Amino acid sequence: MGIHVRKMKTKHRVSSGNTGASTTLDVPATWSGRIFGRTQCSTDSTGKFSCLTADCASGQVACNGAGAIPPASLVEFTLSGSGGNDFYDVSLVDGFNLPLSITPQGAASCQSTSCPGNVNSVCPSELAVTGPDGSVIACKSACLALNQPQYCCTGTFGTPATCPPTNYSMIFKNQCPQAYSYAYDDKTSTFTCPTGANYLITFCP
Repeated sequence: MGIHVRKMKTKHRVSSGNTGASTTLDVPATWSGRIFGRTQCSTDSTGKFSCLTADCASGQVACNGAGAIPPASLVEFTLSGSGGNDFYDVSLVDGFNLPLSITPQGAASCQSTSCPGNVNSVCPSELAVTGPDGSVIACKSACLALNQPQYCCTGTFGTPATCPPTNYSMIFKNQCPQAYSYAYDDKTSTFTCPTGANYLITFCP
């Protein structure tokens, strides 16, 4: 399952879909946004659509601009940003629900990034979200689960110098070394590409 982000002269094209199906969305050339995958989705007897992870609370398949309810693995883009470059990353700052990857296309110098690991398999019980059968279906960030400034990088911990990695963030980092594991994980997690590249986003690579 994947999404194809295709850069156009005045727009970017975002194509998404399951096996055998696809959806295309055109976005402005200077688009910034997040892309996420939902899991364990269903429609109830009233026609309300919902998912057990990364639900956007729209009640339908389309999120209509709403973001994912954490925990959710995210792909983040700022297209045609500073210096005309594209900026992109995989973020687990809002937690983890599934592996994903970004692969630039049409630009040989641009680097792929991914979260290939299954954080759910090593998620501490205090961060774990469980499904109806008791299995771990998502893993909260320590900030979301514990709401402490040292995990959220707030207050006196609000700078890169005062908010280093924690044991919790390192669980995410060890599984997904290229992904953002906490707020100030910039050095190993932000990627750039000259404007004009296309991007393939793959869920569960």
